[in-house]
Amino acid sequence: MTAPTPHPWTGLNTTRARSFDAAAAEYAANRPSYPPALLDAIEELADLPLAGARVADVGAGTGIATALLRARGADVLAVEPGEGMAAQFRRTLPDVPVVRGDGNALPLATASTDLVTYAQSWHWTDPARAVPEALRVLRPGGALALWWNTDASDIPWIAEQSRRIARHFDMDVSAERPAAGTDTDLADPSGRLHFHRRTIRWSRTVALDTHLANIASHSIFLVSPAPHASAFFDRERAHLLRTFPEGAVTETYDVRLMVATKPATTTEM
Repeated sequence: MTAPTPHPWTGLNTTRARSFDAAAAEYAANRPSYPPALLDAIEELADLPLAGARVADVGAGTGIATALLRARGADVLAVEPGEGMAAQFRRTLPDVPVVRGDGNALPLATASTDLVTYAQSWHWTDPARAVPEALRVLRPGGALALWWNTDASDIPWIAEQSRRIARHFDMDVSAERPAAGTDTDLADPSGRLHFHRRTIRWSRTVALDTHLANIASHSIFLVSPAPHASAFFDRERAHLLRTFPEGAVTETYDVRLMVATKPATTTEM
């Protein structure tokens, strides 16, 4: 039997996915969160108040999104495949339950959740398996929400940095980022889901060292030989100091959000 062609996102392989475990503390300390407007948009597009909702946050990582969902009053259960990330999650959010598992085989009961969320994590799944699993665990009328912080590539210094990363690693940086919010064929090749999309721009200003540590927590750097990654950061610090001489970097992001609702009737999609 001929092996199936890998989905484009699953080309971001298991080694890359598991690379975060060894850098969980750095991930928690330096990765950006999300703006309040994201939670507003999820409620609007899902037609669901987060307060009191039963939410499964899948690929929860260190709990960045989980904390925001809980702060909105959601009853959140986290699902995380990585041992290191789950351990950091428990340190960060000791009163929120977290179970080991991934979106391809959710360790959750059928029709047990109002909302299933994936923050920066849907691209580590196989959508052919993850879509049916999300529909299985959602109650009728529940919703699936996927989102990513993506660099605002129309900002000149961000575009220039992306080109430097591409040259250093001899790669297409744009291919590393799922086309969230614009390419539903990648999110759900089966076409069973009907996504509503929203893009939310926001910024944060951080110390230069925090910005570099944020970049260093991305998988392309985590799996790179240490000398190769260090060489990039030595040069990148000098580039950034020319743009931000006071050492405070303003990062600008577009949060790409996709929300699909499971029909309220018993006839499946």
